[in-house]
Amino acid sequence: MLQNKANPTINKSTGLPRKRFYRARAHSNPLSDSHFPVPLSPNHVEYSLHYPQLFPLADRTDTCKKIGFADIGCGFGGLLISLSILFPETLMIGMELRDKVTEYVKERILGLRVANPGQYQNVSVVRTNSMKYIPNYFEKGQLLKMFFLFPDPHFKEKNHRRRVISPHLLDEYAYVLQVGGIIYTITDVEELGEWMKSCLQNHPMFEPLSVAELEADPVVKLLSTATEEGQKVARNGGQTFQAVYRRITPAS
Repeated sequence: MLQNKANPTINKSTGLPRKRFYRARAHSNPLSDSHFPVPLSPNHVEYSLHYPQLFPLADRTDTCKKIGFADIGCGFGGLLISLSILFPETLMIGMELRDKVTEYVKERILGLRVANPGQYQNVSVVRTNSMKYIPNYFEKGQLLKMFFLFPDPHFKEKNHRRRVISPHLLDEYAYVLQVGGIIYTITDVEELGEWMKSCLQNHPMFEPLSVAELEADPVVKLLSTATEEGQKVARNGGQTFQAVYRRITPAS
């Protein structure tokens, strides 16, 4: 507690980081070169660093337990925190390019672990460029769910290649998702919503969830409520556009 009093970035009453000290630009250029460590392969991901209580040894021996959820461009971690409670047995990770935002999520998770012993041990975050390094983190058919919530719309046509949902990137996502795995997308930009839906609809390895499946999936309800962006849209009375698709085996 004395440490928290001396540290203005930490809220003294909650022990959690204060968001205003970690503000950054809303988006970063995913095509620029950033400098951060990247594992050589999924076998080199340091599980003991991300989930120390579950993997206390630097040598990961439990090869059956692997990351199941990936939140791409996780922002301030609202969805991850909600998912951690909803799926306590599933390992999950947020992938964020902005360094200050990544640091905030790290501190937030650490604070929640201290305040809630035994909880939030299954969630972590890493600073990386998911448009370049997805195969470095996940094996073929490893992931159960991938999330793309309120991504950068890159309005100019010349910048559409920077969009995190695109035909060629969906090939990578299909590779790391297991058959039956689900991609969740949401945006408040109608044109981007149509773009993401069209990319998924036209890809041979994805099919949309039915209305009944969407209504029964508890995760769908979090898409518009768990994140700072979603809450801002709701406060302003804005509209959102979702596309939720399942990884399938293409027809031969």
